[in-house]
Amino acid sequence: MKQLKISKTNSQVRFRVRLRPRSGRNRIAGIEGGRLKIEVAAAPVDNKANRELIKLLSKKLRLPRRSIIIRLGATSRDKLIGVNGLSPGELLRRLQITK
Repeated sequence: MKQLKISKTNSQVRFRVRLRPRSGRNRIAGIEGGRLKIEVAAAPVDNKANRELIKLLSKKLRLPRRSIIIRLGATSRDKLIGVNGLSPGELLRRLQITK
């Protein structure tokens, strides 16, 4: 079974994302190599794809956008995401991923 690798710091839950910009729609496409695969319709120009990523995660996790931070990889498809205010178990539950 594919599992999302999650780490926890004092104030954040962190996980890796593989972003695919310019896809047909915004969606979580699954898990691959311990990373969440996410597709967004926006192009990776002027930070548009990153904004769509944050918007999608905010909606899915039911958190304000300011609670979701791109820690690493702002200009890469591979990103490290930090989320404030959730436990690892709650993150998986809200993403509808079982461990």
